[in-house]
Amino acid sequence: MRVLLRILLIAAALVCLLGASARADTAQSSNWAGYAAHRPGVRFNNVLAHWTQPRASCVRGRRTYSAVWVGLGGFNASSNALEQIGTEVDCTASGRVASSAWYELVPAPSQSIRMSVRPGDQLSASVGVSGSSVTLVLRDSSTHRSFRKTLRAAAIDVSSAEWIVEAPSECISDNICQTLPLANFGSATFSLAAARSVAGHSGSISDSRWDSTQIRLTPTGQHFVLYNDALSVAVPSALANGGRSFRVTFANVAVRGNPLLRARQASLRDGYINHARH
Repeated sequence: MRVLLRILLIAAALVCLLGASARADTAQSSNWAGYAAHRPGVRFNNVLAHWTQPRASCVRGRRTYSAVWVGLGGFNASSNALEQIGTEVDCTASGRVASSAWYELVPAPSQSIRMSVRPGDQLSASVGVSGSSVTLVLRDSSTHRSFRKTLRAAAIDVSSAEWIVEAPSECISDNICQTLPLANFGSATFSLAAARSVAGHSGSISDSRWDSTQIRLTPTGQHFVLYNDALSVAVPSALANGGRSFRVTFANVAVRGNPLLRARQASLRDGYINHARH
């Protein structure tokens, strides 16, 4: 499994909202799939959800990557912070599944969580913010292990709450990045998803106190252009159970891209993985 060297916030180069306004019901992204809750004037101090660690389908000779997380901030294009915790399911070059856990307080580097997480494990996670303090919690009910840490963050964004499956990005500098191939995670289901506002109101993703945006990961722009290859999409379902659950499903689409980008993609292999904001 390749070492995750550094994770940083990447600015507008990785943002790929296509014609979506701040209150749009749907949006497209080059790296996120899932839902975000947001509304001007609403600030959040907690987000939580449950999910099952996906079982990735790997192919020998092809490295792919996926992450599942909950977080606060990062949805707005002008955001400079994101507080998140989640798990990762990657495929190594040997075709092996690599499963791990991590947290990140953007713009600080990501930190690995020393907790074994296996495909099929039942997980729950939450992010809570009070002032500049961030409390990150990850529980594995299958192994009865848990992680909890409270940190002071250099920057805070609580303007949105997110429940996301992500294709991480690999960077060789703050300005040169490319979205990595998305691992075939099959599907990932979020349940008991909820957020709480600073005003004290708790609700589901579709609560009337805020707006919700469905985000679809699509092969748009050069981040996804490969030559004679299959590109991946991740599609969230409609919300169910009163806005507390949904499923994100992996799919492939065929594309014929630019062979010159193979060399560029190879040059990024010595870079660092980034769990970028939207």
